[in-house]
Amino acid sequence: MGQDAASRRAWRDGLGVAAATSAYGISFGALGVAAGLDVWQTCVLSLLMFTGGSQFAFVGVFASGGVAALPAAAASAGLLGVRNVAYGLRMSPIVGGGALRRGLAVPMTIDESTAVALAQEQPRARRIGFWVTGVGIYVGWNLSTLAGALLGDVLGDPRAWGLDAAAAAAFLALLWPRLRAVQARAVGAAAAVVAAVATPLTMPGISVLIAAAVAVAIALLRPRTRAAGRDDAAEPDDVAERKGMP
Repeated sequence: MGQDAASRRAWRDGLGVAAATSAYGISFGALGVAAGLDVWQTCVLSLLMFTGGSQFAFVGVFASGGVAALPAAAASAGLLGVRNVAYGLRMSPIVGGGALRRGLAVPMTIDESTAVALAQEQPRARRIGFWVTGVGIYVGWNLSTLAGALLGDVLGDPRAWGLDAAAAAAFLALLWPRLRAVQARAVGAAAAVVAAVATPLTMPGISVLIAAAVAVAIALLRPRTRAAGRDDAAEPDDVAERKGMP
C-alpha cells in the first residue's frame, strides 16, 4: 500500500471510530446528570478524565452511594484507567517527538486511538491514525457529553438508541483482522470469558485488569509453545507488527 493510500486509510479509520465513539458520549452525559451530577460537573469529568470506561465507572459508583461513595468512585475510575499506562508505553515510539508532543499525546492515549494506530502498516499512517482518532474523540466526546447532559430527560434511556453498542462495534471492527491466528483467538476468547465472569463479582475496573493479566500470561507462554512446535498459525501479513511496529 502506498504512503498516500495508507494515510487516507488512517484518516478514514480515525474519523469513523471517532464518530462512533463520540455518539456514545451522549449516554455518559445523560447518565451523569441522572446520577446526581449537574451539567457542568458532568462536562468537567469528560474534559479532565477523558476515558470513557473510567467515567462510567465513576458515575456508576457515585449513583449508588452519592457523595459518601466518592472515594470508591475515584478508586474504581483509577483502576480502570491503569490500562492507559500500558498504552502509553506502546505508543511512545509511534508518537515520537519531544516533551511537548508527548505531553499532548498523554490525554489522547486511549483504547480507540491505540487500536487505530496499531491497525496501520506505515509509521506515518500510525501517527495520523493516533492523532486523528484521539483529537476527534476528544472534541466529539465532550460535545456529545454536553448534549446528553442538557437533553437527558428528552432522550430517555440512551441504550434504547443503541449508543452503548456503537463504540464496541467500531473497536471490534478494528480488532477482527487481528484474530485470524489461533493464538490471537485463544487470547481474545480467554480474556472475554474472564472479564464476563469477573464483572458481576468485582468492583468496576477490576474485571478489565484481571482479563488483561490473563492476556499477558498467555502471551508470556507463547515462546514456549513456539519452541514446542504448537504455534499452528502465524499472524497475518496485514497485522501492523509484521510491518515494523516497535
